[in-house]
Amino acid sequence: QVLLVESGGGSVQSGGSLRLSCAASGYTYSRYCMGWFRQAPGKEREGVATIDSDGSTSYADSVKGRFTISRDNAKNTLYLQMNSLKPEDPAIFYCAADCTTPVQALGDPHLFGYWGQGTQVTVSS
Repeated sequence: QVLLVESGGGSVQSGGSLRLSCAASGYTYSRYCMGWFRQAPGKEREGVATIDSDGSTSYADSVKGRFTISRDNAKNTLYLQMNSLKPEDPAIFYCAADCTTPVQALGDPHLFGYWGQGTQVTVSS
């Protein structure tokens, strides 16, 4: 059984930083494409960043230069370092696993097979 558990969410002031983690279990983590998505109230789930098994990354334009996705295959953990957080960034952030085309999957959450329960990020001005 694949299990993804996010942590690291919280409240931060505008311009601040947070690092999200996603602990994975139940499958061969290192082989899988992984990603981060977010969903704000009343909005659709949108891709934030993806990372392939070889470490290649893709980012949404809205977070380029501010967010960094990374993975530690030895720890079966995915990370999202978020810097320069803006008032428009707050959402529930979800970890996702198992996609075949990371670049395409950034724009389509249905291309991921597994999801975590989400972690809330709040930004105050």
